[in-house]
Amino acid sequence: MSIDLPRRPIFLLVLWFWIALLAPPSFAAKPAKVPAPPQAVTSVEGITEHELGNGLRVLLFPDQSKSTITVNITYLVGSRHEGYGESGMAHLLEHMLFKGTPRFPNIPQQLTARGARPNGTTWYDRTNYYETFPASDDNLRWALDLESDRMVNSFVADKDLQSEFSVVRNEFEAGENDPGGVLLERVMSTAYLWHNYGKSTIGSRADIERVPIDNLRAFYQRFYQPDNAVLVVAGRIDPDKTLRWANEYFGKIPRPTRKLPATYTVEPTQDGERHVTLRRVGDVQVTAAGYHVPAGAHPDFPAVQLLFDVLTNEPAGRLYKALVETGLATQVGGFAFSLKEPGYAYVAAEVLRDKSLAEATRALLGTLDTLRDAPVTAEEVDRARNRYLRAFQQTYFNSERASLQLSEYIAQGDWRLWFLQRDRLEKVTADDVNRVAAAYLKPANRTTGQFIPDATPDRAEIPAAPAPAEQLKDYVGRPAPTAGETFDPSPESIQARLRSETLPGGAQISFINKTTRGNTVNVSLSLRIGSVESLAGQAVLSRMTAAMLRRGTTTRDLQQINDALGTLKSNVQIGGGGQNVFVNISTTRDQLLPTLEIVADLLRNPSFPQAELDKLRADWLAGIDAGRNDPNGVAGRAIERLTAPYPVGDFRRGLDFDEEAAAVNAVTVADLARFHREFYGAAHATVAVVGEFDPATTRAALGGMLANWSAPVAFQRAPNQYFVLTPSRQQLATPDKANAVMLAELSLPLRDDAPDYPALVLGNFMLGGGFLNSRLATRIRQQDGLSYGVASRLFADPFEPTASFTGFAIYNPANSARLVAAFREEIERVRRDGFRADELREAKTGWLEGRNLSRSQDATLAGQLSNQLRLDRTPAWDADFERRVAALTVDDVNAAFRKWIQPDALVIVEAGDFRNPVPES
Repeated sequence: MSIDLPRRPIFLLVLWFWIALLAPPSFAAKPAKVPAPPQAVTSVEGITEHELGNGLRVLLFPDQSKSTITVNITYLVGSRHEGYGESGMAHLLEHMLFKGTPRFPNIPQQLTARGARPNGTTWYDRTNYYETFPASDDNLRWALDLESDRMVNSFVADKDLQSEFSVVRNEFEAGENDPGGVLLERVMSTAYLWHNYGKSTIGSRADIERVPIDNLRAFYQRFYQPDNAVLVVAGRIDPDKTLRWANEYFGKIPRPTRKLPATYTVEPTQDGERHVTLRRVGDVQVTAAGYHVPAGAHPDFPAVQLLFDVLTNEPAGRLYKALVETGLATQVGGFAFSLKEPGYAYVAAEVLRDKSLAEATRALLGTLDTLRDAPVTAEEVDRARNRYLRAFQQTYFNSERASLQLSEYIAQGDWRLWFLQRDRLEKVTADDVNRVAAAYLKPANRTTGQFIPDATPDRAEIPAAPAPAEQLKDYVGRPAPTAGETFDPSPESIQARLRSETLPGGAQISFINKTTRGNTVNVSLSLRIGSVESLAGQAVLSRMTAAMLRRGTTTRDLQQINDALGTLKSNVQIGGGGQNVFVNISTTRDQLLPTLEIVADLLRNPSFPQAELDKLRADWLAGIDAGRNDPNGVAGRAIERLTAPYPVGDFRRGLDFDEEAAAVNAVTVADLARFHREFYGAAHATVAVVGEFDPATTRAALGGMLANWSAPVAFQRAPNQYFVLTPSRQQLATPDKANAVMLAELSLPLRDDAPDYPALVLGNFMLGGGFLNSRLATRIRQQDGLSYGVASRLFADPFEPTASFTGFAIYNPANSARLVAAFREEIERVRRDGFRADELREAKTGWLEGRNLSRSQDATLAGQLSNQLRLDRTPAWDADFERRVAALTVDDVNAAFRKWIQPDALVIVEAGDFRNPVPES
């Protein structure tokens, strides 16, 4: 179960959740003559399980309210199953399975052509592959055919390994740029002496570079079999037909004769504190502590989860109060890994470089060690419980997200553990949380680097989890939530159902009322403020005012706000900067009105507490310091200054690190209050509501919030200026960073209604969009193996004729010349040879299907509708634009691309350690 992470997490789990893709030789098994009929196994809360004759388990999750289908297959193999010299093999193989089969030789291209949103992920106990696509029988059969074929017939070819291992190595190098993430690795590798949970899923650099192809093939053949996999199909499906097709495609694969060996390594009880010190270039310090805890299926685990939320949540968390509120740290975070075997829990605090790391460490460990003297309260447990149950509810009501979440519990032994864990969370008491704190948060079970002789050591024995089958033998779950209606996400259908009006005072509202799974509803609201003249010199103040809105009002402090929203199980995000303030709300029909009442209070009555400003300032400054040596931050600020050279003081001008830090330090509570008083109002607000709600009461609530609320300083939209750029290329130094970043940009004088714009959109989609099958990805990632992530983007302004074509890539600094040359060469290749007719045909299908896929997400649709009010447009504009794209010929696209995309005019900025790059092997 996931929870919301801080704005800039101190421990970036990106290093561990690496999402990958790649390819293998054919090992086709002899098909079974006639697949045995599927056998029903169990059903819980709208999800049914069946088992095929070859051992594959199939979960069906029908949800007619979605216009999409998600196919997610989970293999019970992860880094826990790797042997000596095999670290990272499960993740590397995940990449290789996107390289194709004899029947599906170009998987990325075919996924893109069907408008799919695909990926794969690897973790300790499992690997999964999924694709979400527009609902149709043809797409579903194709996806089932694909997954069944690559289960046993993937190439796993040596030629693909030669290019892909360097892509994975680049992924490894990107993770090496984050000291907090590397510290997490080091803590876990120190805590685990023998068990593979102590090894990062990404693997070691040496193993990634040197793994023999025969070893990789053997690993594939051993674990990628039907008896070691679980297939989940969710969304707008007919369960009977889907089960029949699953058996048709997967059932012909015979059950293997091999027996998978069970992993049997048991980590011995930790018998004393351990410590690790990491020394690297960086601008922010981190102190951390971790503990061994039970497996995710153990009855104690929900109490452990709540304990770590009690310690770290903002602003009531014990560690938050001890470290952030006292100014010792700028940020704290923590979590407990929910794993198949006894896992790990971790807390960390980020400390500014001019603060005492030793003092922060004493406060962190002192808080952990005094829980027995200051036990956790029922109020703290209820607050943490509400956060987890809200996350469960919002995931479960979204069948696409739920189908992916099930992978984590499948990996732990049984998908129904997700529901059982929810039930257990609801029953956890303060006594339970204090009991697990006393049992597991012992110094002898902690990584702190000291050995202390003790005649009677007090050690934490980690109990084994009962077998899932034993715990779930009589489990039936609860009634399934209300089903949503079948919703057509086409612009024409949305236009027919759209209702819009203007409130007294000028705010504009759009509604789409429909039945949704779990009675969910999403709201997107935007306020527009100020002008070029009135906002001069106030860019940072504008951003900080928006960031402070959620931190306290005249009637509620931050904790009361969080508690109220937690009780309602509502998510409210507020932010903004410049001329825009946004509010995004996700809740249910019954909780919409009380949530809107809270949002009205946040917008109209902020109190801007000094203590919260101090915390925001410290966190903001820590982010600035962290960016000073981060390739993304350095390159991003540099290219912004080069491509948008607004004058000093203009709120649209990008600031360098020192300028932004000075502006952040200068903001006072009085500044925030004045800015809100002068600039905030709803005269130019737009809001869209999508989902299940009562129109009359919702309209009245929004009217109370927005009607007749005007700002003393009038809004006047700041025009976006077109700048003629001087072509250039520069390299900026970020010492001791194993990964480099390239950003490229080209300015174009055209608007989004220009005749050539549809052709450029589709041309960019083929050049640098799609899913690993774009021209750039095929050349730079798939063929040359230079980059884990490479893409291009095209954006045109709807008001002024100014557009930008941008490129992005990450890579080893030693590959700088090759990377930039390949990027330019692929653009020149398109200009010289053009796109192909078949390429265009597939791109059209994929791009158009992707648009429908985007509109099928209610939160996304609400944001689009709110923005259309700002532009004085309707979904009919989208329908017309998509018709223009559908009518394009290959000559149209090639002519527009040659006219506008000039590689010699690019501004290119690179950031990395180019003086001391890690050598290529």
